[in-house]
Amino acid sequence: MKYTIDKQEKYSLLHLHEEKLDSSVAPNLKSELITLHAEGVRNIILDLSEVKYTDSSGLSALLVGNRIVQEDGGIFVLASLSEHTTKLIKISQLDSVLNILPKVEEAIDAVFMHEIEKDLKDSEGN
Repeated sequence: MKYTIDKQEKYSLLHLHEEKLDSSVAPNLKSELITLHAEGVRNIILDLSEVKYTDSSGLSALLVGNRIVQEDGGIFVLASLSEHTTKLIKISQLDSVLNILPKVEEAIDAVFMHEIEKDLKDSEGN
């Protein structure tokens, strides 16, 4: 699996350099997301701008990423999805479960908004 990771203070941006997110890539993506989470990364942005095709195993990897990050109070954002991947997510009715934004910049904004909201909730709870 070809990818790059840009680790920032509040999030990590994983850019997948693959045309297909299928059964040959999905297991590696899952383990990379789990590893990032284990390293303490709470917010993950997945840039899928190069992915043209996704299958059910690819969706499964996205759901694993979403679940592990949300369990820890973080946010998992998908950015720059192809038309095919967007259609598959909608058909699977996962568009209500996954955070999807058109651009990486918007995904970064979403992470910061999530962190601000989380900080506000934490301070109200004290």
